[in-house]
Amino acid sequence: MANDNKVITRFAPSPTGLFHIGSVRTALFNYLYAKKHNGKFILRTEDTDKERSKKEYEEDIKNGLEWLGLEWDEFYRQSERTEIYKKYLQKLLDKKRAYLDGDAIRFKNPNKKVVFSDIVRGEIAIETEDVGDFVIAKNLDTPLFHFTVVVDDFEMGVTHIIRGEDHIPNTPRHILLQKALGFETPNYAHLPLILGTDRSKLSKRHGALSVNEYRAQGYLPEAIINFTAFIGWNPGGEREIFSKEELIKEFLLEKIQKGGGIFNVERLDWCNREYLKKLPISNLEIRVAEELKIQDEVFVKKITPIIVDRINKYSDIKELAKGELTFLFSEPEYAKEILLWKKEPSLEKAKKHLEEVVKFLGALDENEFNQDKIKEAVWIYAEKEGKGNVLWPTRVALTGMEKSPDPFTVAEILGKEKTISRLKYAIEKI
Repeated sequence: MANDNKVITRFAPSPTGLFHIGSVRTALFNYLYAKKHNGKFILRTEDTDKERSKKEYEEDIKNGLEWLGLEWDEFYRQSERTEIYKKYLQKLLDKKRAYLDGDAIRFKNPNKKVVFSDIVRGEIAIETEDVGDFVIAKNLDTPLFHFTVVVDDFEMGVTHIIRGEDHIPNTPRHILLQKALGFETPNYAHLPLILGTDRSKLSKRHGALSVNEYRAQGYLPEAIINFTAFIGWNPGGEREIFSKEELIKEFLLEKIQKGGGIFNVERLDWCNREYLKKLPISNLEIRVAEELKIQDEVFVKKITPIIVDRINKYSDIKELAKGELTFLFSEPEYAKEILLWKKEPSLEKAKKHLEEVVKFLGALDENEFNQDKIKEAVWIYAEKEGKGNVLWPTRVALTGMEKSPDPFTVAEILGKEKTISRLKYAIEKI
């Protein structure tokens, strides 16, 4: 089909499984390339495999693309295009370029060497003799992948086919069919495989999940896009955080590397954390309140900065509340021995320091019980007696932990009443 040189790309998944990170990259690169050239990005579900194709998988793909912000310009379903394929199958049969063979229609292979130029890999030459006369349909009403893909790409005016390198062996078949049908050959760019950090084939054990699972874990779509773009592609330079608009501007197929791209979940976490830092604190407060089911707005405002400082994704919030920040939500339990600072061998002295801290904090008004005033109230005493000797037991009394945020931050979050109550409990313990 004529397309007046407008760039048209397509993402053509089979709806036979969940929308996965490898498919995200293919969709993304097709989207970026089309948008960079003010072209068209087509979504086409290749659902001719009636047994394995499922409506819920198609919905999963569409929902995933929408969530990621990869809007398509046109949508097609192969199962609704049977009449178009039938016309072209008949054409090949009439030209004696295909023939009926029992329960199949086979393409008559001219056994030529196929040479094509790949934007990523350069010139590729493949002998097609060993392919034989390959099956292109079960019958006129049941065309198969190799045939439908060639017809659709022509009918939809696709100019650039950007897909995984696992499709390289299919390309000669497609070019033979294009020539037999009188179609122009589009431009090809085959993407390197995505590998795990151990350079083996990517799988769930490397942390690779479906898009829906990333969404459920609380990753941001912008972070997934940014992270995925850099698997096997790099614009050059040191910069690593790019918005979708910036990626469109920078994207070049020539900058795709030939070797496998590495999937690293730690890098995804880092990337997501960078995007979390950009969010307004009010957005984060809403999410903290939702995750922890807390309605006390004042408490949420106090705990959000301390939580955001420690998470990579939203699902970490609940983990923190059950783990290292559990003291914010329940009374701490601990052995009295951990109240001792390493340089202070006497529990009696620790008790005396805690009693003094109670006095200092008791003198503060409720409305001035913030970390600056709390620090001010105990600092001179702590410097005189040894900061560790005073502040260690204070912090442990408030948190029950050897590692936690500083006692001034914790005291402000807990409030005056709870802070003094926990300090007194520690004194009783000793």
